Amino acid sequence: MSVLDLLRLDGKVALITGGSRGLGLQIAEGLGEAGATVAISARREPGLAEAEEDLRSRGIRCLAATCDITDPDQVQRMVDRVIAEFGGIDILVNNAGATWGARFEEIPLEAWDKVVRTNVNGTFYVTRAVGLVMIRQGRGGRIINIASVAGLRGSDPRIMQTLPYNTTKGAVVNFTRDLAVKLAKHQINVNAICPGFFPTKMTTWTIEHYGDLITESVPLRRFGGPEDLKGLALLLASPASAYITGQVIAVDGGATAM
Repeated sequence: MSVLDLLRLDGKVALITGGSRGLGLQIAEGLGEAGATVAISARREPGLAEAEEDLRSRGIRCLAATCDITDPDQVQRMVDRVIAEFGGIDILVNNAGATWGARFEEIPLEAWDKVVRTNVNGTFYVTRAVGLVMIRQGRGGRIINIASVAGLRGSDPRIMQTLPYNTTKGAVVNFTRDLAVKLAKHQINVNAICPGFFPTKMTTWTIEHYGDLITESVPLRRFGGPEDLKGLALLLASPASAYITGQVIAVDGGATAM
C-alpha cells in the first residue's frame, strides 16, 4: 500500500457536527474529497441545505440533518438516520460549538450554562451515541474533537473575554485524552485539533476589532485559511493515523510555540 493509499477514505462514513459552514464544512469537504461518504449536521436548517448541495456538487455523497446536540433525543435520531442511510459510522468529527463574550464580572449564568451544554454535554452526547455504534460495528473508528488553542492556555484579555468557551475547550482537551485510553481496546482512535484564529462567523467580530493584534502574536503572521485544517483532519481520520491516539494538535501558525 502506498502512502497516499493510507490517506484514502473510500467506503468510510463520516459524521461532522456543525458541518454547515466554517471549519466543519471545510473538514467535510476534505474528508469527502478523500473518498468518504459525509453526513453533516447543524442546529438550524438555513445554510444546511446549501452546504449539502455544495458537497454534492463536488461529487461527494452527502446527507444533511438538523440536530441540536444539547438534546440527547435529537442526537440519537440523527445518528439513527445516518445509519439507516449509510449503514454505519466510521469517523466522527465533533465540531459544533458555542461561545459567549463578556468580562468575568458580567458573564450571565445562562450564558455559562449554554456554552457548557453545547461544548461539553453536547460533545459527550454525540460521542456516546456514535461511540456505541462503533463498538457494535467491531471495526474500530476515528473520533476527532475540535477544541481550541483557547483550551490550552489563558487568552489575552484584550482580545478574548471568553471564559466559558476557554473552560469548555479545556474540558474537550482532557475528554479527548481520557476517552482515547478508554476506547483503545476497541481500536477507536480519539484525537483533538486545536485551531488558532480562523475567519469564521464565531470569530468575525474579534478579527474585525483586533486582527492586527492577533497576527502580531502568530509567528506565521496570518490567520488560518480554508485549506489549513483539511490535511490534519484527513490524517487523523485515515488509516495513516492508526498508531496516533490521545493527541492534541494545535493548528495555529505557531502561536502556542511562543
